[in-house]
Amino acid sequence: MSWEHADGPRPGSKAAFPGRLGFFVRMRVVLASMWRKASGRYSLIVLAIWILVSLVSRFWTPVPIWNTDGYRIWQAPSRAHLLGTDGTGADILSWLMAGSATNLAISLLAVILSGVLGLLLVMAMVSRRSGVSQAVVVMVDALISLPTVLLALILAVPLGPSIVVVVVACGFGYGLNLARIVLPQALLAAESDYVRSARHSGVGSFRIFCTHLVPNVIPVLCVQLSMSAGTSVLAEAGLTYLGVGVPSGLPSWGHSLTTSVKFINVFPLNVLWPGLVVTMVVLALNLFGDALRDAIDPVANPGLRAAVAVAGRSALHFARQETSAQLDDSGRHVENAIHAGQGGNDVAEN
Repeated sequence: MSWEHADGPRPGSKAAFPGRLGFFVRMRVVLASMWRKASGRYSLIVLAIWILVSLVSRFWTPVPIWNTDGYRIWQAPSRAHLLGTDGTGADILSWLMAGSATNLAISLLAVILSGVLGLLLVMAMVSRRSGVSQAVVVMVDALISLPTVLLALILAVPLGPSIVVVVVACGFGYGLNLARIVLPQALLAAESDYVRSARHSGVGSFRIFCTHLVPNVIPVLCVQLSMSAGTSVLAEAGLTYLGVGVPSGLPSWGHSLTTSVKFINVFPLNVLWPGLVVTMVVLALNLFGDALRDAIDPVANPGLRAAVAVAGRSALHFARQETSAQLDDSGRHVENAIHAGQGGNDVAEN
């Protein structure tokens, strides 16, 4: 593979670090590294199908999800219904397709909420104010024992069954776990020499956290966020089964499992499809985090090291050319000045 496109800064570029890989170049290298591994390839394929089905289901499903037929309940897979029908006569495949968008939205919102909450707690726990950091650590240790299901039940009392209950319960619980797991890595980075130099230079705490601490915890953060996304899919199914999750009028994978599991002894095949979908997606999310952690780490990814090295050599070559051009221009200016001085002396002698 050629890395000639990852060259150095061009004239007029505002890059602060010559030879640094651009975002799209880095992403191409990372995705190529993930694709070379079986686990990464599986996770990318499953997640791409999940996103595609979620988008398609907004406009089309094999059968409209609200079309039910009381004379065709619990039917086996057929040409009209590829995965069969449920207890209301609705098409299982259509409900799974429509539910994929709901579960995707819940996973994304839970990941965003847990990531923001976790990073804010980490920023408070690595604060130079010992009193604030110790109080936040104690608070996290106390709240981390609160089960997600219990929090969802508490929220369901005033709000009722809704997506908000699932997102807030998952985001809060997973954000606390993320902060506790990321904290050791953040403390190690906070005591490094370059962070101390930045503090002595007058750089603010928020800027130090964003530019120095967050990049050091990204590998651990990717794994934890992917696990949070996978666990949120399971949490949605469990909370919906308990009656405090997604409301009954909204399709989700949890609803498909809830309506089918009651008759698992009579129609076991109808429980298989939503359970298989949930298992495949959760496995893909967990593998995605591990593959992404290895791909974005230059120590574990030789392709990324090679791309950075080539970009650095290109930048060095470009800098040498610029220096040579500047020296040539300076030499020409000196020669012109000398010739101009000699011409002035000749005129003065005459």
